Amino acid sequence: MEQAISIGLQGLAITDHHNIGGYEVAQAWLEDWKWNSSEAQAPVLWSGVEINANLMDVEVHILAYGFDIEHFSIRPYLQSKPTTGKDYQAANVIKAIHKAGGLAVLAHPARYRRSHFDLIPLAAEYGIDGVESFYAYNNPTPWKPSLVESKQVTILAQEYNLLNSCGTDTHGLSLLRRL
Repeated sequence: MEQAISIGLQGLAITDHHNIGGYEVAQAWLEDWKWNSSEAQAPVLWSGVEINANLMDVEVHILAYGFDIEHFSIRPYLQSKPTTGKDYQAANVIKAIHKAGGLAVLAHPARYRRSHFDLIPLAAEYGIDGVESFYAYNNPTPWKPSLVESKQVTILAQEYNLLNSCGTDTHGLSLLRRL
């Protein structure tokens, strides 16, 4: 959260796989910071989670943003492990996110064993709200989106009337690096 504030992010979500522990810790920290600081504008922290799902017989990741963390439909996806059966199907993941009041976004769509030119249209048919258009597929330091894939995904998003998002996919201690 300190990094998010220092680089001037207006909003962010922490999307750990199948749990909201990071979000809960960050939310508590942010509330404490807002109470004790008048230095800078606090970013908006949305609830978030990254959910494994089956789309076209390929495992993909669907990001959920801004959902009610207490809603029954999202609970199966917050158990710190991937779901199976019907709960693992992308169409059902998207429906569950929507029932919980959230937005569903296909994460890093040009990173799977199936082409983003195939995955995005089907995800759109299932009701996906957006795609992670800006993503660093070649993992540069510092982070910056990959030009070719980001442009392709952005064009597909426009074609299917989807929202665009940006994700660092940070797995380390710096928001500006993936690892």
